[in-house]
Amino acid sequence: MADSDHIFMQAALALAEQAAQAGEVPVGAVVVQNGEIIGRGWNRPISTNDPTAHAEIVALRDAAHNCSNYRLPETTLYVTIEPCTMCVGAMIHARVQRVVFGAPEPKAGALISQLQLAEETHWNHRLEVASGVCSEEAADLMRSFFQLRRLQAKSKPG
Repeated sequence: MADSDHIFMQAALALAEQAAQAGEVPVGAVVVQNGEIIGRGWNRPISTNDPTAHAEIVALRDAAHNCSNYRLPETTLYVTIEPCTMCVGAMIHARVQRVVFGAPEPKAGALISQLQLAEETHWNHRLEVASGVCSEEAADLMRSFFQLRRLQAKSKPG
């Protein structure tokens, strides 16, 4: 793991914390090109009423807007939790070079957990994958968020 992977994952974790504070599932993402963050995102499907507003998609949209190009070659997307099928597809279409994620997503992860989409040979673009960067921090953030949600649900008068 490069030092820069840790640094950029810390930026993604900070965005995940923003998502949690907003009541969204705590996932954060940044898109990096030439050592600079060019796109940021955190989960926003609830607040935006948009099922596609995953952290990765928001970060890709921000990066594309900032670059004035829907293609994002020579970029790395850092995300706290293993991406889903939709997000992996968006990365491939955007021509992201590399994705680095923290913790696996055992139910819907599309890179190592449930599917291995980056290994499929029919894509017109290859996506490099690295995992496990700050995985404990990312997993702890998710666990804490859902523990709090369960406690809140139990304390509601029913």
